[in-house]
Amino acid sequence: MPITLTENAAKHIQQQLAKRGKGSAFRIGIKKSGCSGFSYVFDYADEILPDDQLFESHKTKIVVDINSLPYVDGSQIDFAKEGLNSVFKFINPNIDNTCGCGDSFSVKESAKI
Repeated sequence: MPITLTENAAKHIQQQLAKRGKGSAFRIGIKKSGCSGFSYVFDYADEILPDDQLFESHKTKIVVDINSLPYVDGSQIDFAKEGLNSVFKFINPNIDNTCGCGDSFSVKESAKI
């Protein structure tokens, strides 16, 4: 299933790529972290690597490495401003549980590799 962006997320990513003056895509992935097991990592991709899966949403490219893909497959990414903070928010159908602080998550057994 594709990884998609909301219009707000796509606009923010496009603005950040333009501000950087380089980069071709928004990179997402996961890492082992926190009390629930995993957390998201974000970066801007200057190149598409051989192990990357490429998606496009609202004319914005998203890359996910093949090891992270089962954990985020089918997710939608939003960008929201909350008071003075701004944050990317994941709507991830693979999440089984999140920790109390909201920084880490565990995945359903079917998403584990």
